[in-house]
Amino acid sequence: MAAHRCDVLVLGSGPGGYVAAIRAAQLGKKVILVERGELGGVCLNVGCIPSKALINAASLVDKARKASEMGITFESLKVDLGKLVEWKNGVVKKLTGGIATLLKMGGVVVLHGHGTFTGPTRLEVKGAAGTETVEAADVIIATGSRPIEIPGFAVDGRRVLSSTEALDLRSAPKRVVVIGGGYIGLELGIYLSKMGSEVTVVELTGGLLPGQDPDLVKIVERSLKKRKVKILLETKAKSWKDGKDGAVITVEGPKGAQDIPCDAILSTVGRRPNTEGFGLEKTGAKVEKGFIVVDEACRTTTPRVYAIGDVAGQPMLAHKASREGVVAAEVIAGKKSARDWRSVPAVIFTDPEIASVGMTEEQARAAGHDPVVGKFPFAALGRALAIGESDGFAKIVADRKTDLVLGVHVVGPHACDLISEGALALEAGLRVEDIGGTIHPHPTLPEAIMEAAHALHGKSVHIAR
Repeated sequence: MAAHRCDVLVLGSGPGGYVAAIRAAQLGKKVILVERGELGGVCLNVGCIPSKALINAASLVDKARKASEMGITFESLKVDLGKLVEWKNGVVKKLTGGIATLLKMGGVVVLHGHGTFTGPTRLEVKGAAGTETVEAADVIIATGSRPIEIPGFAVDGRRVLSSTEALDLRSAPKRVVVIGGGYIGLELGIYLSKMGSEVTVVELTGGLLPGQDPDLVKIVERSLKKRKVKILLETKAKSWKDGKDGAVITVEGPKGAQDIPCDAILSTVGRRPNTEGFGLEKTGAKVEKGFIVVDEACRTTTPRVYAIGDVAGQPMLAHKASREGVVAAEVIAGKKSARDWRSVPAVIFTDPEIASVGMTEEQARAAGHDPVVGKFPFAALGRALAIGESDGFAKIVADRKTDLVLGVHVVGPHACDLISEGALALEAGLRVEDIGGTIHPHPTLPEAIMEAAHALHGKSVHIAR
């Protein structure tokens, strides 16, 4: 049995784990990274990256179908999903290879296998090469999360799919029922709709994208209706049965029970932190509501044991995990570092896209602010009209007295790229006048945020008053 000693042991190589490992190595630490699957974790292999690759491809198909409005027609439009999936896999392979190279160049030792804690800073790793042990001075737990499985809807990879199986479909099912109207369900539902599937979304609550600003969600709902995506709110998936011509799912909503024929059922009701199956109890770290409890420096309740990413609490976001990885590595190295989530943006790749950072009006009011709002529609923006994507708006929430930016919210073309300006505004403590006074290039989409700042001050010349 091989025995290893190191300064920092990282369990899990997702966007939190591999970043933590590289940063710790940069700071002079001897680092061992343990991973039971592929480098990059869920995000890179079966989450963020592959889903966005497919969503982008579907958008190309959608634009091609609409190109006749610009006088451009295609004699035939053929989509080879099998080839598309292979291309997507190539993108993933390129990025996982890049991570492997970065780890190697950084001097990080990677052990492939399933790690189980036998003590707070001791890990047993079982892999193809046999069993190895690791003793570390400090430990970073970055075990991520997994899809929540609905009772009675066990994923079989044929009729009932999780997001993982949906990303490998070689043909679009004719009829798909998506259970869950959150961001994963809507992103994949819209992708499949663009690829030709008839999509029905079943959501247990009274609205899509629970927790998001209703102003933004309305625009996406309107787009879904245009696409003939059926939405069933306050509806619960009860059971399903297989048949010769597909499956039938039984749901129950305000109008009672109904049967919906379908060819595939996509289960996307959220994710659960991975706190089981690797001996977490041996570390003594406290767990609450399924998450490992951490402080602002990512320390658990056990000295020298840290936790980052999905396993360490909401929000479950890759970029939040990466930042926590940096924080944990720097704290271990004796540097001053802490997490602060007031300026963490959230992005949703629906069509149109949604992106938010900071507070909504309601949240600002609840926090004791007197909020004031500035809004600017993409329909009044030259660049948006020029690219044929004018649905949505940009919105800034600020404190009336201080003019400090409290939140930025965008629904519309490339919202997920635009939100970084809002994140910077919050991180830097900018005022609305700082955004409005910054000259934005014309014609570009970021002008919408500048115009929202002008609108908040009643100075926008591109909105009739």
